[in-house]
Amino acid sequence: MEYTRKFTDKLSVEQMKIELLNTAYGNGDTLLAKLDPRTLFIWYLFFGITPWFIHQEPILIGMFAFMVVLTYFAKVSPLIVFILCMGLLGQGGYLLIVSLFFGGDAAVILPLLTLTLKLSVISLASIVVFCSMTPEKLSDGLLKIGVPGQVSFSIAYGYRMLPTLLEEYHHVFLSFRLRGKAPSKRGFLYWRAIVYFCKIAILSFYPLLLSMTKRARTTVEALETKGSFYGFNHPQVKKLKLAHLKLRKRDVYFLTFSVVYMVAVCLVEILL
Repeated sequence: MEYTRKFTDKLSVEQMKIELLNTAYGNGDTLLAKLDPRTLFIWYLFFGITPWFIHQEPILIGMFAFMVVLTYFAKVSPLIVFILCMGLLGQGGYLLIVSLFFGGDAAVILPLLTLTLKLSVISLASIVVFCSMTPEKLSDGLLKIGVPGQVSFSIAYGYRMLPTLLEEYHHVFLSFRLRGKAPSKRGFLYWRAIVYFCKIAILSFYPLLLSMTKRARTTVEALETKGSFYGFNHPQVKKLKLAHLKLRKRDVYFLTFSVVYMVAVCLVEILL
């Protein structure tokens, strides 16, 4: 019961909000967080695309081990890692059941494991990169590589609004529960209660969309009043805003180590 209570506390809305805030702003002291965002973009461009074209299991295992180590050093939230594991296991199990249902045999397990390994490498690389950048750093990095100012700001704004969205959705959900009436009988395997909560969860999205639309309009009007959209397209303003972004020795060391590690993994696979 004690472990069940702790697990339930971890899945509370307030705890999820705290985890999201820690993910966005609580990892500024890590090694990866001190890197230039362009370095992280280049690194992610390789580890986010290359696994799709690699079919040798030893190389994929080496990449996965590298991602696990970086995930530890990036101080990724355990809740995010748990959600990732549940998603990968669910997808792998679903594909295995479907393949066996349509006449497959035990031979499909190895290709499914290879696919799951590729998805794990790509997913962990995504988590490592985006947990190592604050919304402001992400926006500045996108602006530095030539992404339009409105687009970079929109991405960072959406990233920043995730905890607020979660809290707003929770409030709407609780308001529906207060005004509604739960089933007096839960039914077999609680199916009545499950249907009731699913219905409330779907209905809660409509007020949430209206509330977020109003918030977005207020934000846009405030930005226009301060002249932010003019600054997005003014070269001098962009130069002043992005003056703190510089490629340093640690960026070169990180990319060099990644290249050397991948070359070593490939050489081991060739020799074996």
